[in-house]
Amino acid sequence: MFDPYSPAFDADPFPTYRELRDNHPCFWSEHAKMWVLTRYDDLAAAVKDWETYSSASGNLMDELPNRAGATLGTTDPPRHNRLRALVQHAFMRRNLDYLEDDIRGAAREALTAIDRRRPFDFIADISAKVTVKTLFRLLGLPRESEDDQLVRNNAVLMVQSDPVTRGKGPEHIAAYEWMQAFAAKTIAARRIAPTGDLISQFSVAEIDGERLDEREVLLTTTTLIMAGIESLGGFMAMFALNLADFPEARRRCAEDPNLIPQAIDESLRFNTSAQRFKRRLQRDVALHGQIMKRGDFVCLAYGAGNRDERKFPNPDLYDVERRPVGHLGFGGGVHACLGAPIAKIAARLAIKEFLALIPNFRRTETTLRWMPSSTFRSPTTLMLEAI
Repeated sequence: MFDPYSPAFDADPFPTYRELRDNHPCFWSEHAKMWVLTRYDDLAAAVKDWETYSSASGNLMDELPNRAGATLGTTDPPRHNRLRALVQHAFMRRNLDYLEDDIRGAAREALTAIDRRRPFDFIADISAKVTVKTLFRLLGLPRESEDDQLVRNNAVLMVQSDPVTRGKGPEHIAAYEWMQAFAAKTIAARRIAPTGDLISQFSVAEIDGERLDEREVLLTTTTLIMAGIESLGGFMAMFALNLADFPEARRRCAEDPNLIPQAIDESLRFNTSAQRFKRRLQRDVALHGQIMKRGDFVCLAYGAGNRDERKFPNPDLYDVERRPVGHLGFGGGVHACLGAPIAKIAARLAIKEFLALIPNFRRTETTLRWMPSSTFRSPTTLMLEAI
């Protein structure tokens, strides 16, 4: 029933999510070899209870080698809190204003390059370019020495899974190793000549008087690049997809850009790219007549919880007037997405520029091809045309 490796499931997971919420809210998946939670209240409780639902064994449905226990997403308090404290200042909304001109500039440059008389790929032509330039500026990555597309391609490969072998394949591991080498080179350069950027700060950071070990610095930097590019790019693509599929919502956002921030939150609820994350139980848990055992893995299906009518009335309606307080589009609890503020700023500014130039558009493909990932859900291409 629940198969995160199935292309058919990712094409439309929501009927399965509803069936699980209604009839199997605590479901053992033979395909995934873990429990699956789909009701909003269960998910909201789990993300707050890190002592029971631990991330220390990894948080991706298919974890990358040697990553668990060394990054923000794969540690629990108190270590997690200390790691987060090192970088969260740079991601706070009030500290991101300096990026706004860069984001607008990247969006305008991308939009200038497309031919509005022909179909264009929103992902390759717009969101990928804005995402990479924004992240490189935020982290202080050496854009002059690496090809933007190469960095993005490897970041996207890192979060993918092989639907046949049901895990990471050689190409995914190779992308992970490439990204580690890229991060290591940047870290080494910053230690020789710090520039004040986030990686410079992180490469020399200490927790309680102890320097972070090389593995923590390397893998956290690698994860920041991966998550920043894929999460932001995937989210922006899903936002554009929602606007393409709901013309009235698109019209209203184009006419009144002040609606865009709440449309962003509704997109995160309605069609989040961060669909499913993994936890490991630290104690037995009785839930909905099932006994989940200590040591079992649990899938937190955020995409299902965001469509739970017990929390959100008419959940299958994309409504830009809705204010979906408490949605799980950025997770929650101690592991709530650190990059949420920058994702919202980048999406707001880029979509505003996009709608100002192309207020009316439609999809040219009736069937989308979805990225093969057991954790994330976003299309590989999004072909649009102005109308």
